[in-house]
Amino acid sequence: MSSSQEKRIETAPNWLAWWSATPLYARILAAVLLGVVAGALLGDSAAPLAVPAKLVLRILGALAPPLILFAIVQALMSAPLGGGQTLRLITLLLGNTLAAILIGLGVANVLQPGTWVQAGPPPEMAKAATAAPDPVSQFLDSVPRSLGGPFGDDGKVIAVIMIAIAFGVALRQLKHFPVRNVEDVVHVGLKSLVIILEAVVEVVPLAVFGVVASIVGVKGFSDFAALGGFVLAVITGLLLQAGYYLLRVRLGSWVRPTELIAGVRDALVMAFSTASSTATMPVTYRCLRENVKLREHSASLGALVGANFNNDGTALYEAMSALFVAQLIGLHLTLGQQVTVVLTSIVASVGAAGIPEAGLVTMTLVFKSVGLPTEYIAMLLTVDWFLDRCRTAINVMGDVTVSCLLDGKTPERPEEARVLERV
Repeated sequence: MSSSQEKRIETAPNWLAWWSATPLYARILAAVLLGVVAGALLGDSAAPLAVPAKLVLRILGALAPPLILFAIVQALMSAPLGGGQTLRLITLLLGNTLAAILIGLGVANVLQPGTWVQAGPPPEMAKAATAAPDPVSQFLDSVPRSLGGPFGDDGKVIAVIMIAIAFGVALRQLKHFPVRNVEDVVHVGLKSLVIILEAVVEVVPLAVFGVVASIVGVKGFSDFAALGGFVLAVITGLLLQAGYYLLRVRLGSWVRPTELIAGVRDALVMAFSTASSTATMPVTYRCLRENVKLREHSASLGALVGANFNNDGTALYEAMSALFVAQLIGLHLTLGQQVTVVLTSIVASVGAAGIPEAGLVTMTLVFKSVGLPTEYIAMLLTVDWFLDRCRTAINVMGDVTVSCLLDGKTPERPEEARVLERV
C-alpha cells in the first residue's frame, strides 16, 4: 500500500477507510460474485451497468501515454548507469523481454485459447452506453480520451475542467515538495499521475461488477468459460519463461538454479503476495547478497536498476492478451501486426515497475496499436488480479536472472569481498 493510500485511509470516513483497507483482490472477487448474481437476476436490463467499466477504461487510456513517458524519463534520469556493464545490462534486459513476448505469442498461437469456446463478441460497451440515460452518455463523451485532446481545436471545456480538478486534487499532496531541478519536475509529474491512477484503481471493483453483470445478463457465461483457457495459457507461458530464466542461469553463471530458487524464495513469495516488483526490490537485493552470495554491483544492477526496466511477465501477458482477444472476436492478426504487438509491449513495459496495475494501464496502448477494441480489457479485469501476481513473480525472477548473469561464471572470492568492504 502506498503512502498516499495510507494518508487517505487515515482521513477518510469509516466506510471509505474500510473500502481502501480491504485488499484489491478481495474487492474484485466480491465484485465478480455480486456481478454474476446481478446479471442472472436482471438479464438484458443489466447492460447499462457496463458504463462504469467504459469510464474506467477511458481514463486509463488517457493516463497511459503520459504515465509511460514520465516513468521512462525518470527511470533513465535516476538509474545509476555507467561503467562497462551498462551495455551488457541493457542487452540482457531487452533479450529477456523479447524472449518473454515471443514465448507469449508462441503459446497463444499454438494453444489459441480464444477459440476454445464459441463465445462470440461480448456485449459492446457502446450498446450499454446507448441504453443508459442520455445525460450519462453525454457525461461519458465529455471524459477526455487523452490528456492533450481537450486542449486542441475540438476540445471540450468540461474535459479541461475534469483534468484541472484531477491534477488540483493530486497536487495538493505535493504542494510542499521542493522543486530544485529537472529531475524534481519529472518526479512531481509522475507522482501526480500515479495519485490519480491510484484513485481510478480504487473504483476498478465497481467496473468489474458492472461488466460481469452486463455480460452474464446479456450473453450468459460463455465468455467467462473462454477466460479459463486464457488463464491456463498465460500460466503456461509464464512457466516456460521461468524455465528459460533457469536455463540462462545454468549456462551463463556460476549459480545453480536449485540454489537460486531456494535463495530468493522470500522475494518470489513477496512479489506474488504484494503484486509489486517495486515493493519487493529491497527483499530481492537482500536475498541475492546474503543467500545467493552475488557480488554487490551485480545484485544492485539487476535487482535495483533492472527492476525499473525489466517487466518480462507483464510484456508476455500483454502480448497474450492481444492475441486472445483477437481470437475471441474472430480477428486474425497478421505477422506484421504481431510484430507491432511485440514492439509496443517492449516499449510499454519499460519503466512501468512503479506504476500501480502497470499491466492494466499499458495494455490499452498495446490494444490500440493493432486496432483491438479496448472495451475487451474490462472482461480481463475479472482474472487480472490473479494473473497480476503471477506475472509480478516472473518480473522479479527476471531481475534475479539478470543479476546472476552479470555476476559471471566465477563466485566472489573471499579476498575480493574483503577489499570491497575496506573500500
